[in-house]
Amino acid sequence: MSHTAIDAWVDGHFDEEVRFLQELVRVPTDTPPGDNARHAERTAELLRGFGFGPELHRVPDDAVRAQGMRSITNVIVRRRHGAGPTIALNAHGDVVPPGDGWTHDPYGAEILDGRLYGRAAAVSKSDFATYTFALRALESLGAAIAGTVELHFTYDEEFGGELGPGWLLTHALTRPDYVVAAGFSHEVVTAHNGCLQLEVAVHGKAAHAAIPHTGVDALQAAVAILDRLYALNRGYRAVRSQVPGITHPYLNVGRIEGGSNTNVVPGEVVLKLDRRMIPEEDPAKVEAEVRAAIGDAAAGLDGIRVDVRRLLLAKAWRPTAANAPLVEALRRNAEAVFNETVATTGTPLYTDVRLYAAAGAAAAIYGAGPRTVLESNAKRADEHLVLDDLRGATKVVGRALFDLLR
Repeated sequence: MSHTAIDAWVDGHFDEEVRFLQELVRVPTDTPPGDNARHAERTAELLRGFGFGPELHRVPDDAVRAQGMRSITNVIVRRRHGAGPTIALNAHGDVVPPGDGWTHDPYGAEILDGRLYGRAAAVSKSDFATYTFALRALESLGAAIAGTVELHFTYDEEFGGELGPGWLLTHALTRPDYVVAAGFSHEVVTAHNGCLQLEVAVHGKAAHAAIPHTGVDALQAAVAILDRLYALNRGYRAVRSQVPGITHPYLNVGRIEGGSNTNVVPGEVVLKLDRRMIPEEDPAKVEAEVRAAIGDAAAGLDGIRVDVRRLLLAKAWRPTAANAPLVEALRRNAEAVFNETVATTGTPLYTDVRLYAAAGAAAAIYGAGPRTVLESNAKRADEHLVLDDLRGATKVVGRALFDLLR
């Protein structure tokens, strides 16, 4: 009967849950610039209205600026119910800027045809709501449960998580046994890719375009490096992962900057690349291979100097048997609530959950959202959440918490 009671509580409070999510979407958290303390404070204010006592953990300004952001305050709520495991529920509030092409106000939280529109509506302010109301539903039972539930609302996912969950873990502010991290409603994710990001600065010598022989063209050198990188990328298609949901490694050059004017031989070009690593790969070997390819491409180019700087190294998250109780509780209840088969799978994304797993927690990714990132328009115009997915995921997480703690 406890599952039925959780479902009934969620249904009875669902309008309130939607209003809570709307309030969160209406406070921008564009990252960059990453000035997100105000959102944390608004979240804490709303949580106090539910009788929770949120802790606000502000990351020092110098650490935040060093990461290229302006302010980070992470939020923890702890609800202790006697001796037992600690289960953390983590969602991130930071998100990429809206960009162009919206037909709805990205901060309006408009509801149309059962969908809530707005930046971060799906990824992952939705799971601020999922996890908060799942916890409230669990506590509404007044049942005998043994353990602690923590809400972790953090603000550094877009820049790698080290000042979000990483900060909470390295400063001993939490040590959960289990973690559920923001995800989608129709699958339970148990593994993800790693990610290496590098900045490649190609230095030549600027010159007037009327006398180009007096300079050294950094852009031509960059083209040679790009050719080598894209040749590597073509070869990655033959390297296959054994984890369902993950295919092969791939490399993307996402940003190119350089030159000073049309009539000037470019003296410097900067490339920023992203190399996704499947769980079977060794990050050190991957980085060495990419750096060697860049060095080889530039080696025969007179007057060219190349500097390579690592921007991010996020290790892959691998499946483990330690996750089984958590994964089974989520999968079993998701199948019951949604009346469909719910797969366990990997994802080509990388997430903050890797930081919890590295600290020894058994983890799974599950939350409110559609079957694919593409369907949600996450990081694109008109990002949205189907409200039925929010309702169902809240029930699933509430049920799973009860099963693990009773």
